[in-house]
Amino acid sequence: METPNNPEFEGPTIFGHPKGLMTLFFTEMWERFSYYGMRALLILFMTAAITEGGLGFDDKTSGAIYGLYTMGVYLLALPGGWLADRLFGLKKSVWYGGIIIAMGHFTMALPGIFSSGDYASKTELSSLDINSFFLGLILIVFGTGLLKPNISSIVGQLYPAGSTKRDAGFSIFYMGINLGALIAPIACSTLAEYDWHLGFGLAGFGMVLGLIQYKLTGSSLDGYGEAIVPADDVEKSKQSRLKTTVTWIGLVVLGLIATMFTGVVPINAPAIASASGTIIALVGFGYLGYVILFGGLNKSDRNKVGVIAILFLFSAMFWSGFEQAGSTLNLFAERFTDRTVLGFEIPTGYFQSINSMFIIIFAPIFGGMWVWLGRKNLEPSSPLKFTFGLLLLGLGFLVMYFAAKIAASGDLAAPTWLIMTYMLHTFGELALSPVGLSLVTKLAPKGYGGQMMGIWFLSVSLGNLFAGLIAGEASGGTEEALAQMPDQYMMIVYTVIGSAALLFLLKPIIRKMMGEVH
Repeated sequence: METPNNPEFEGPTIFGHPKGLMTLFFTEMWERFSYYGMRALLILFMTAAITEGGLGFDDKTSGAIYGLYTMGVYLLALPGGWLADRLFGLKKSVWYGGIIIAMGHFTMALPGIFSSGDYASKTELSSLDINSFFLGLILIVFGTGLLKPNISSIVGQLYPAGSTKRDAGFSIFYMGINLGALIAPIACSTLAEYDWHLGFGLAGFGMVLGLIQYKLTGSSLDGYGEAIVPADDVEKSKQSRLKTTVTWIGLVVLGLIATMFTGVVPINAPAIASASGTIIALVGFGYLGYVILFGGLNKSDRNKVGVIAILFLFSAMFWSGFEQAGSTLNLFAERFTDRTVLGFEIPTGYFQSINSMFIIIFAPIFGGMWVWLGRKNLEPSSPLKFTFGLLLLGLGFLVMYFAAKIAASGDLAAPTWLIMTYMLHTFGELALSPVGLSLVTKLAPKGYGGQMMGIWFLSVSLGNLFAGLIAGEASGGTEEALAQMPDQYMMIVYTVIGSAALLFLLKPIIRKMMGEVH
């Protein structure tokens, strides 16, 4: 329902919020539809036999590619935000990013257009199969890097400083994310039962729908997220040189990608993934160390950056476990879970909707619980909520240990094992993720807010990469790997719960370093 102008906002509102929020809500919903729809199929497609229309990659290679892809999605959010601030503006970045994402999905769908659908007699992959797959992934990574950080920034701009409705607006926006993530795996997996490439194509079609409504309703965003126009000739010259530099960098990157496709540079995904993890960790801790030692900060701010460094480590640990939902746990659902209900076999990708379903159900409950505890002065501190998040993650993998024992014995595990694991992991996400984002904004020294938020997303990127690497070792793809799978899950349990215990022991030190921040 559209309401008259609200004095808090410049334009018309819907249910008391800026009308532009609905434009961004549906754009993000369809973008997440495309992302999670394709992600639900990704590792299953890579590990499926060539005769089944897949790529026939082994688990280790598939896990590494999956990890590199999900790492790239978060990693490129940093330059994506930088380009929007300095060149394109937020609105155009969202538009360009969405177009590139759609192109990526349709590129992955290409082999299905030129295939008869008869894969049973297929014995080897064509250059179209390989090139379209990797090019599609790269385009989606670049497009998401442009769209993802900047659409959230526009949401923030819709609300004036000090607005009491800003948090509620972000909650509505967050619901759009999870609505898209809930519907997508079901829709795309259903089509993928007939042909993998139809599933990829539907993901792209979802992004196109998002772009159409973004363009049709974009007038509600007039005045927000516009590109900065240089004030004088000197600034115009600087911006022109920057555009030239970015263009050349883009051409060099495209050239490197082209050499990989032609086989001039051999691709060893596990080795690249392992090296990438080391580089990200060194960059993250190196930068934080530089800020602490040479950033000109006072003792209080140095301590707060030290806390962010500690959180970087534990955040990466959490996401390395949580993000196995789309890799290790997805393969467990495919290979070792009884998915037959009333004579109908549930497509594996349907399980990827469970996390979003639980978030939609439990996010309001968790939010209300923190408010209720706060009124009674019983709300846990941020480090303690972080500890709860890691503990719940570990308990989820403990459930999977028993499911893996069933699988290793030769039986299929009931779907309730996975559902219970996803529920515990969702509880962990609700305890840790919003708290981490909020805490970083509170701890960041003045003038370092954006950079410290970049460090947070760097930890998420590192965790996603490790999740893919772990998937290559713990997915039970061979008889030997299946026999070792329960021990692999128990090792994850020991590591994650041990991390939670360590963080709990460090809590008094962290609280002291945080100063006045709760």
